[in-house]
Amino acid sequence: MREHAATLADAPDDAERRRREFAVLLGEFRRTAVLVPVDEEGDPLTGDFGGVRWIYAFSDESALARFALARGEGGREWAYQRWFGARLLDAMVPAVGVPCGVALDCADGADGMVFPPVRGVVPDEVAVDVDGGTGVA
Repeated sequence: MREHAATLADAPDDAERRRREFAVLLGEFRRTAVLVPVDEEGDPLTGDFGGVRWIYAFSDESALARFALARGEGGREWAYQRWFGARLLDAMVPAVGVPCGVALDCADGADGMVFPPVRGVVPDEVAVDVDGGTGVA
């Protein structure tokens, strides 16, 4: 019983630690240029999962190549552009018009990262956790 009580007491600290770690990763992503594969019209390559559209982004050409291989498309040439994470989150996500986030290095399993369409990650007007896009939770 004491172990359980200690675990519950530590839970808020653990949650706060994870929030801080995510904030550091988010800040780093916003300042970093990433590779964004684009289609023939120059629009970012996306995929839909869990009711959210995800813009695919990659930290380097090796990560993009792993993604291409995982899709069975390793033999073709992939066009991409370099965009800062901040541009993706602040400009591209709102332009999509549906709930949208960014999936970084999504072929890398646990080494990948998602930046979901929530307050503090994307602009409030497109965050899914803000009531009616009014900025009120």
